[in-house]
Amino acid sequence: MANVMSEFLFLILFSSLVIQGTRSQKNDAALFIFGDSLLDAGNNNYIKNPIGRVNFWPYGKTFFNYPTGRFSDGRIIPDFIAEYLKLPFISPYLEPGNDHYTNGVNFASGGAGALVGTYPGRVINLETQVVNFKKVKKQLRQELGDEETKALLSRAIFLISIGSNDYVSPFSTNSTVLHQYTRQDYVGMVIGNLTVVLKEMYKHGGRKFAIIGLTELGRVPLMKALSERINDSGGSLKEVTALAKLHNRELAKALEELETEQEGFKYSNFDIYTSANDRIDNPSKFGFKEGKEACCGSGPFRGFTSCGGKGAIKEYELCENPSDYLFFDGVHPTEKFNNQLANLMCTGNHKVTNPYNLQRLVAA
Repeated sequence: MANVMSEFLFLILFSSLVIQGTRSQKNDAALFIFGDSLLDAGNNNYIKNPIGRVNFWPYGKTFFNYPTGRFSDGRIIPDFIAEYLKLPFISPYLEPGNDHYTNGVNFASGGAGALVGTYPGRVINLETQVVNFKKVKKQLRQELGDEETKALLSRAIFLISIGSNDYVSPFSTNSTVLHQYTRQDYVGMVIGNLTVVLKEMYKHGGRKFAIIGLTELGRVPLMKALSERINDSGGSLKEVTALAKLHNRELAKALEELETEQEGFKYSNFDIYTSANDRIDNPSKFGFKEGKEACCGSGPFRGFTSCGGKGAIKEYELCENPSDYLFFDGVHPTEKFNNQLANLMCTGNHKVTNPYNLQRLVAA
């Protein structure tokens, strides 16, 4: 009888250790998401008068079969990264009832920039996103205690996409802000604000950062449509592309400096510029039929973001199969394109993402 009882107690203890180990592995890399519409999983659904909101058909048609607030026909980059990390979809911070954060949380807001002056009052800007992160950290400390929270944050991936709106918004709103600064100074402000935010995240426990650079902004359907409408002979396309190139160069320098200055700071810098251009130039090579025109929208290249007809422009065209296209609307990738980008971030070589891809960043 004693032997039977001993074996029974051993099995209970062994099962407990296995369960604890499984939980530990599952929570090895929580995912905290910051930035703009490339990563927003629905926060803009819950803010008043946002610059962009996509809680209507045909957004979400491919995977969810209903609109979730994601700026795509289906899943977005964080959804695929979460799957890679063996996490559930990471919920928007503002989603009612979302108060369990051990897997991470999504703070991103469509239209957000690194500059507070980018669509002020109509987005959750990057600084406010970090304020919300601090609130989450406080709640985690109450739930888990200081040491476990510190360990969770140090293992977590901090995924960030920011900057596009800082450069595109002056063109889409006819702002003169770009005339007030040199190109170097304006990009310096954007990178400077992002650097301050990264240091704040580091101060509050973040150690592993996955940063998405900027695409060649002059090649997205929206910018091409705007350029044709104002008939500027491509001048705006050249300017916004020059800004994106400079942003990516300065971002690389800033991340290298942070790695040197902040002990334990590790990062993955994803070159979306090259990856997107490869597909725009050679869509069939990557399983697409159309790389320059959007699936859903109106005007030249279907570039005007009228998809769904909820804005000023009610009429729009919708392609038959979004997976044939790189862009779902005038700015945002289709689910298929998002999947390819996420795969490159997770397992790509050093030419695409450096000095770590996400696989190596998690293990670092």
